[in-house]
Amino acid sequence: MKRYGLIGFPLKNNFSVNYFTEKFKQLNLKDYSYENFSLENIEDLIPLIEVNPDLLGLNITIPHKISIIKYLDELDESAQNTDAVNCVKILRSEQFSVHSSQFNKGYKLIGFNTDAYGFEKSLSTFLSDGKKIDAALILGTGGAAKAVAYVLQNMKIDFSFVTRNIKHQTSNTKQFSYEMLDEKILAEHPLIINCTPVGMFPNLNEVHPIPYQFITPQHLAFDLIYHPSETLFLNHFRELGAKTKNGLEMLHLQADKAWEIFRI
Repeated sequence: MKRYGLIGFPLKNNFSVNYFTEKFKQLNLKDYSYENFSLENIEDLIPLIEVNPDLLGLNITIPHKISIIKYLDELDESAQNTDAVNCVKILRSEQFSVHSSQFNKGYKLIGFNTDAYGFEKSLSTFLSDGKKIDAALILGTGGAAKAVAYVLQNMKIDFSFVTRNIKHQTSNTKQFSYEMLDEKILAEHPLIINCTPVGMFPNLNEVHPIPYQFITPQHLAFDLIYHPSETLFLNHFRELGAKTKNGLEMLHLQADKAWEIFRI
């Protein structure tokens, strides 16, 4: 049996399980399985891997995309550049005829970031009308926000983070608190991207404290959340004439990329 799974806490949805289970059926991979592993503490990662010798890959979600890095043996370019991981390939020593020193534990963990791939592809279709975007606000500073920042940097779109608690400012990291947001800042940042779980099911009434009265039809809102299909955040933007998009397409794209990595 070749097993794969998702780790995070709490695990509120079954997208990954359904996606990969259906993928295995379509490809007639009868000896493949996928399941959720609810890990409240990232310290439980290694015991999970060691007691499940047939586990060959993991997807990573909130809140472990950054904290998992210290347990990995290697990061690919996407993970190095984003400093966040949402996909781990587990190489087992028994897969190889020669026992390399790299497998002194009996396995090797390689981290990837498929969020960046999925977001870039999805954002590109969102901006396909040719409208030039010079600056964006990224709501949140976690692992998903790091992937989004990396993509925006590659696309030459200036960005600032919005957070409830501003940490040390650097020349490379611009931050606003929600209280600092005003008409001028919103006008200067027409693209606003939610990278937090605020508004995710079942907390449907949660919404960021943005001064929505300053949102115009010139704005674009992208929410990485896909359940519900329209968060209260997106609803406010849409009702004010702004263009909106949720995270469902991104989710499928990053899952496709993860499957590509697992199969190599």
